[in-house]
Amino acid sequence: MTRIDVTHAGSLPRTPELLAANAARTLADDGLTLERTPEFEALLADAVGDLVRRQQELGVTIVGDGEYGKAMSSALDYGAWWSYVFQRVEGLEVTGEDIFSEPPVRSAPGDVRLTSFPDRRDWVRFKDAYLDPDDPLLKSTPATAFPATTGALRYTGHEAIATDIANLRSGLAATGAEQGFLTALSPGSAARIADRHYGSDEEHIWAWADVLREEYRAIVDAGLIVQIDDPSLAENWDQINPEPTIEDYLDFTRIRIDALNHAIRGLPEEQVRLHICWGSWHGPHTTDVPFGDIAPLVLEANAGTYSFEAANARHEHEWRVWERVELPEGKRIAPGVVGHATNVVEHPELVADRIERFARLVGPERVIASTDCGLGGRIHPDIAVAKLESLGQGARLAEQRLGAAVSIV
Repeated sequence: MTRIDVTHAGSLPRTPELLAANAARTLADDGLTLERTPEFEALLADAVGDLVRRQQELGVTIVGDGEYGKAMSSALDYGAWWSYVFQRVEGLEVTGEDIFSEPPVRSAPGDVRLTSFPDRRDWVRFKDAYLDPDDPLLKSTPATAFPATTGALRYTGHEAIATDIANLRSGLAATGAEQGFLTALSPGSAARIADRHYGSDEEHIWAWADVLREEYRAIVDAGLIVQIDDPSLAENWDQINPEPTIEDYLDFTRIRIDALNHAIRGLPEEQVRLHICWGSWHGPHTTDVPFGDIAPLVLEANAGTYSFEAANARHEHEWRVWERVELPEGKRIAPGVVGHATNVVEHPELVADRIERFARLVGPERVIASTDCGLGGRIHPDIAVAKLESLGQGARLAEQRLGAAVSIV
């Protein structure tokens, strides 16, 4: 019987103790770097070790560190997957300008540019809902400010990534877990901060590619899977105002794929997983780009596994994309079959149904059951546990069904 591996998109809810410890940390003079202490390091190591054990108990076979090494000081934080890197790179400065406060930018045919976050087309269409003080859609408190690039970028996170690696490997050794992964930011997503040094989007993105390659290599060299988080590949579509043609958007996006391939050149594809999504905020998402329009370009990234949203109400129907888009030989997909955008816990039968759809199109051995996005910072910890439990149960049920189908044939 083919085993259906189970994983998740990275972030898992932090413990109250870890949130409090992060909130109590002192910021360095740069306004970005959170000071580390032996007491904090010990707490972090213990938390990751316990998390690896709990993932295994819930049926997760490809476990992560929950992104615990990426600072989060609030139970609701959509941006820790991104903001962590600001503490690991030189050449950044808090200037007061960021994607939330910059003025709107207008694009034109053949001239696609990103606008500010408040000017996103979904946020504009549902402005009253997003700004409703009684029921805001954006309940998120980042641990650090967003900087601008003001100098030459250089990776300085060697100690931080070494700690992440050591904590996860220790958890793997203690539990006997077979595979582990760590997440890392993509060049395209990293470059969405203001640039006051390089002068062009292309130079800025390629500079980030050279910087982040060091983090990717460290993870892979440690025998772990690196999951590269690149929401920008899909999410940027909504951040372009007015809506571009799909041709212009693909041209705009290709540089992000090229830069990513430059950053992962020479790394074993089986240890590289690419995660894309349409943003993890709990909004309507009526202006998301269709997956089918970008899937062929996404598959040009030299990753061994592609992770994407497939459980939420805006993208579940797109499993049909794989009826017409061919998954390259030797590659796997990790579709989200459990969502982060609702407190409703998916039934294991539904999870199995979703897994089977993909398994029948690309082969069960090429499907990894996953979550849409990270559950940490987005839903209550108790609900996250229930969703992971349902995910594991659904995968086992799918295995039984698929095995029975093969036996009948």
